[in-house]
Amino acid sequence: MIINSDFEINERSIEEFARVMVPEALDKTLNLSLIKDDKNIEIKMEIDNKVENFSYINCENKIEEQKQTMTKILLLKFYNKNYSWGGLMGVRPTKVLRRLLATGSTYEEAENMLRDFYLVTDEKIKLLVDTVKKENKFLNREHINLYIGIPFCPSKCKYCSFASYEITSGVGRYYNGFVDTLLKEIEITGKYLKEKNLKIESLYMGGGTPTTLSEKDLERVLIQINKHLDMSNIKEFTLEAGREDSLTEKKFYLAKEYGVDRISLNPQTFNEETLAKVNRRFNRENFDKFFKLGKELGFIINMDLIIGLPDESTEDILYTLNEVEKYDIDNLTVHSLAFKRASNLFKEDKSRKAIDREVIENRIKDLVASKEMFPYYMYRQKNIMEWGENVGYSKEGKESIFNIEMIEENQSTMGLGGGAITKIVLEEGDGKDYIERIVNPKDPALYIREMKERMESKCKLFDRLGER
Repeated sequence: MIINSDFEINERSIEEFARVMVPEALDKTLNLSLIKDDKNIEIKMEIDNKVENFSYINCENKIEEQKQTMTKILLLKFYNKNYSWGGLMGVRPTKVLRRLLATGSTYEEAENMLRDFYLVTDEKIKLLVDTVKKENKFLNREHINLYIGIPFCPSKCKYCSFASYEITSGVGRYYNGFVDTLLKEIEITGKYLKEKNLKIESLYMGGGTPTTLSEKDLERVLIQINKHLDMSNIKEFTLEAGREDSLTEKKFYLAKEYGVDRISLNPQTFNEETLAKVNRRFNRENFDKFFKLGKELGFIINMDLIIGLPDESTEDILYTLNEVEKYDIDNLTVHSLAFKRASNLFKEDKSRKAIDREVIENRIKDLVASKEMFPYYMYRQKNIMEWGENVGYSKEGKESIFNIEMIEENQSTMGLGGGAITKIVLEEGDGKDYIERIVNPKDPALYIREMKERMESKCKLFDRLGER
């Protein structure tokens, strides 16, 4: 793609947008020109001697990179592309709505802008508005959240791009050193947070698969958390228990004993043939046993599903949704498959089986309605299946604060363990935030070697919160 423009534009961003949304434009030359005054911005696009214009009121105080966004939307108009999310690709759409509201728009004005400017459908606008209104009850910038990443799994799922290594692989030889280093990192973090009087609101153990830890090491980590972190302000403590082949009864009892109140049991699909294809072992009887035990212990239970796994038809997905209805879950998170470059699935096969999105979405609506669940957080990604979204549904009072704060990037995060992201969020005004991140190494050997150095950098980063 060649872009000739008389105004400053991020050509790489436009090309990436076209690659996903308008691939037929990739071999074209785009000639762009701008007419701008205090009231309006107009962009003219010429491709192959055909010209299209897009004019909109000047809202640069409300719309981030308005000219850039208008160029992307003009590409959609030029090629008559109609997507339910319009021009919102690879962004957190709730943040777009939240910024419109923060800069003085009413809900009605914001809805009109989403419809007329971003070309979002009424159905998705309603989802956005409902989600934001729910999230507003929980957002709290005064506290922080804490994430602990365990980068080991029983096996590596082909669709996964997260920091995870098979425990039986060569990287597994660093397991003991990783656990010992994590225990030290928890101790250092606890001391620092107490000195700075930083309050943890939510704590999340993810990965990887945290329950890949042995019973002994899971208890060591949980003891260290309770010993060194101030737990007095924590409203929720989540343990991802997504893989039933990593679970034991003792691990559940340990989690309960040391304060975990939320778990995630994630079948992704109930079609065992599909799970075998993506290298994810699954035993339904074992899954049911641990689901029952989780309910008996009083955990709030989330279940994750992925729409669009390899070779799954509409009927396969409907089967999974019918099976989910049999479980008394508190949360349901529905992901649309995104082909991420770091996943083996992206490298092996990027084909997508045609599915009837409308039928599936209607079944999801019926399912969550039958369980009295409501959307409470959502996000989108590039390369996402059928231009869909990832949505978390919850029963009233069972929402995950951590999920809301992470997706909205509203709260600062202290990240420990493999691949964990630490970030500070500082308000700049006009609905904008300054966000800076430090990422722990994904590789356990590198994490072990660099933990103290990274910890020093994270503490210096968090020192800036005191400058607010």
